[in-house]
Amino acid sequence: MKSQIDHLVVAAHSLQQGIEWCESVFGITPDAGGEHEKYGTHNRLFKIATPAFSVAYLEIIAINPDAVIEKKPPPTRWFDLDNKPLQLELVNSPRLIHFVANTNNIQDARHAWKAQGIDRGAVIHASRKTPKGLLQWQITVRPDGDRLFNGTLPTLIQWGKPEAADPMQLHPRNHLPRSGVSLKSLSVAHPSANKLQEAFEAIHLKNIPISEGSANIIATFQTPKGLVTLESLGI
Repeated sequence: MKSQIDHLVVAAHSLQQGIEWCESVFGITPDAGGEHEKYGTHNRLFKIATPAFSVAYLEIIAINPDAVIEKKPPPTRWFDLDNKPLQLELVNSPRLIHFVANTNNIQDARHAWKAQGIDRGAVIHASRKTPKGLLQWQITVRPDGDRLFNGTLPTLIQWGKPEAADPMQLHPRNHLPRSGVSLKSLSVAHPSANKLQEAFEAIHLKNIPISEGSANIIATFQTPKGLVTLESLGI
């Protein structure tokens, strides 16, 4: 099993708010993303890859007010986006809330965590249309949408169809231009640091220091505006 950082998740009250925040904080305009019809969300993206985080990008995600979800009742949105306290926090400003780990065997990774008493959720097949083709992936989503461990335990993702010869062929990294922003470091803190460490080791996820303390995700970037640090601060 191989796992690595896939992308960081910044949630916004609205996508326009997220774009303006990105321009103010990072000094860049994020690239076009798309819509997630199943969950009624939409996003913007930009590449933050470095040799240590070779496929990494940042996703700014928000509830799409114009989305029509045909399933009744609609599913609880991923990344806690239906959580009322989180929504109230986002009215003031977008926030780093989570990150996603790319694995080459999502079922094995999920079962490894279940053996540790961690229910990351079912594996959901998802997709969105892009100018270069249909992006398809499998992702773990709990019925309650909970990120778990205050967002410090990553959601699992596996790109492409399971039977694809090159499942990473349509990974977002392949069509995102260089942004001028690069991820220098990513670390997490949590009162259950030992359990998190065991979970990361179980899926062979490295390059993310874990410390015991108040829940937090700390990401540092090199940007056109110099060094920028984002923190989740337990949200």
